[in-house]
Amino acid sequence: MKLIYEKSVKGRVGYSLAKDNFGEIRLEECIPSYALSKEKKALPEVSEVDVVRHFTALAKMNYGIDTGFYPLGSCTMKYNPKINERLASLDRFVYAHPLSDERNVQGSLEIMYDLEQLLKEITGMDRLTLSPAAGAHGELTGTLIMRKYFEDLGRPRHKMIIPDSAHGTNPASSAMAGFNIVEVKSNENGTVDIEDLRRLMDEDTAGMMLTNPNTAGIFEENVVEIARIIHEKGGLLYYDGANLNALLGIVRPGDAGFDIVHLNLHKTFSTPHGAGGPGVGAVGVKKHLEEFLPGPLVGKCSNNLLKKSVDHKGLEPTPEKRDSQKNESAEKEHDSQNSKYAFEYPTKSIGRVRAFYGNFSVLVKAYAWILSIGREQAREVAEMSIINANYVMARLKKYYRPAYDRFCMHECVLTGRDYKGYGIKTLDIAKRLMDYGFHPPTIYFPHFEPYAQETIMIEPTESESKETLDEFIEAMIKIAEEAKKNPGLLKDAPHATAVRRCNEAKAALEPILKYTK
Repeated sequence: MKLIYEKSVKGRVGYSLAKDNFGEIRLEECIPSYALSKEKKALPEVSEVDVVRHFTALAKMNYGIDTGFYPLGSCTMKYNPKINERLASLDRFVYAHPLSDERNVQGSLEIMYDLEQLLKEITGMDRLTLSPAAGAHGELTGTLIMRKYFEDLGRPRHKMIIPDSAHGTNPASSAMAGFNIVEVKSNENGTVDIEDLRRLMDEDTAGMMLTNPNTAGIFEENVVEIARIIHEKGGLLYYDGANLNALLGIVRPGDAGFDIVHLNLHKTFSTPHGAGGPGVGAVGVKKHLEEFLPGPLVGKCSNNLLKKSVDHKGLEPTPEKRDSQKNESAEKEHDSQNSKYAFEYPTKSIGRVRAFYGNFSVLVKAYAWILSIGREQAREVAEMSIINANYVMARLKKYYRPAYDRFCMHECVLTGRDYKGYGIKTLDIAKRLMDYGFHPPTIYFPHFEPYAQETIMIEPTESESKETLDEFIEAMIKIAEEAKKNPGLLKDAPHATAVRRCNEAKAALEPILKYTK
């Protein structure tokens, strides 16, 4: 397929504009000099129909959850009901300005308030912020809360324990929050080595970040003991909620001893999150951490709506401004009977972590999804995702040895290491799968030694039917046979895609960011 630049014909345009009636406009008077370029931009010159056909053709080449099975392990890429999109696109949501007076967006605030109540029930936490824009952003928010908690006690701590099976964002977020990373090893069962944890936990350790089920898809059955070890030394236990889809309606992190949790609303609660967003990494805390949450939070109005006002420098207002504020206060009191919800700001907050109130459209979709499934079906979501993952593992374990041969939760970790003897890598298996019309699973993750090598991480989610899983399984079995009989077929795969095998390392290190003839 040609690039849009290759379709360019000099002088061809895809638009027509009416002649303006404003006379000569000097751009130098309207736009800062640093933003003005003296060079003409090399843009393609094409007609409107050329543009439409080009980008429609590109869209057809794309792969997404609406076109096929998307078994990315540790990412929960499940089907997103279209009614959620419809609800989030209602005019009253789309055109609500973030600078609107809170009295004029009571419906939006009610959704945020009610969503928080639902998430509190699901997680067992006492208060949540909906501001963070992604899972890793939620992690950073959570670790900053942990840091400030110990600083407020007057006893700062400097270390954070991270399992070797953790998501890569866990150590990164902890390091950004100023902690030194201490790695705790996994045992032969794929779970945290309890004795290693006991040895590592001390009074200078803020706590531990734990994913449960962990990154190998295995439930940490010793989670209560882990919480006890952390709490005995005064630490905090953090829950990475990327894998909450496996526990929805079955286990609440707050009941298992966690002090703080982040949720990926764009994963567990069914909101599209391809291409990096938008997302919401909501963070929930137990009562002793509430005052450190980032604002604003949404709460129900108190009887005393009129608070002492100060200007943005924290100074007392002038007499003139005080009169203006009295008038404004009178208006607010007049409208208070129509205002049930208002913004709140925790007393020892770590500060804002996001402009305005986060990605509101994602909140609407998550809220709609939770209400649509209800309490009973929430548990069904987890149970079906667990059944699907174990079905995939049971049928494929003969061909792809499991990293840990035991029941898994919502995802299974298989390996392609037995095919290295035929010169085949896991990467070759993943590329060949594209010829069968499937998006490859996550590969080479998790990668902790000695059990997880050449890994293939598959998360089917509750969205997929047995028929779809059987088609995927049959394709994986055929690839296993090809690896032995015709390994060259895999090494040169994919064969049926618009773009053949790329050099991913070169593409990442040397990206082409502009078109040159």
